[in-house]
Amino acid sequence: MLEKTTRINYLYDFYQSLLTSKQKSYMSLYYLDDYSLGEIAEEYGVSRQAVYDNIKRTEQMLEQYEEKLGLFQRFRQRKQLLQDLQKAVKQHDEEQTLSLIDSLEKLD
Repeated sequence: MLEKTTRINYLYDFYQSLLTSKQKSYMSLYYLDDYSLGEIAEEYGVSRQAVYDNIKRTEQMLEQYEEKLGLFQRFRQRKQLLQDLQKAVKQHDEEQTLSLIDSLEKLD
């Protein structure tokens, strides 16, 4: 569950500007502020089921955005390449360092 929450939080960070204000509010309260479905429902005067449905639809939308745009995937790749680059520099491996720099340049 923690892995899913972390992934959704990243996707939300990358794609929140593509969401409606209601979607942003529900997702922020649920994933960032750790509100329960019941607390969100009470806050907005809707049913718990309505909040649940909205959050699930929004999660699906975030996954679709990621599938099409791949911002989170490139972020993870870039992060891994930077870690590898740091190791290569510490080991004074010039060939590996140049190869990793080339890989970073190709990501964009």
